[in-house]
Amino acid sequence: QVQFVESGGGLVQPGGSLTLSCTASGSLSSIRVMGWYRQGLRKAREIVAYMENGKTPIYIDPVKDRFIISRDNASNTVDLQMNSLKPEETAMYYCNRVPPYFDWGQGTQVTVSS
Repeated sequence: QVQFVESGGGLVQPGGSLTLSCTASGSLSSIRVMGWYRQGLRKAREIVAYMENGKTPIYIDPVKDRFIISRDNASNTVDLQMNSLKPEETAMYYCNRVPPYFDWGQGTQVTVSS
């Protein structure tokens, strides 16, 4: 069982940037596709971006050209760089396999507000 610890969230003004980091307790090299998800208040959890080993990342349309996902199997980390953040992107952000398989971590809260 792999566990994930997300970090890097916080309060940021609209238009600002944050970089989230996910650290896995086990080897990421055996997990073919890793992704970042988010869940806003009273909303369903949705995938934001995902990346298969050695392939081009995939993003949902609302975050294309603003978010960048990266993974480092050597350090068992998956990062999400988020730029030009919008208030509607306020949510708890999580990482997990795609499709989700392992237990969800605690997540990291991102609040976009002036």
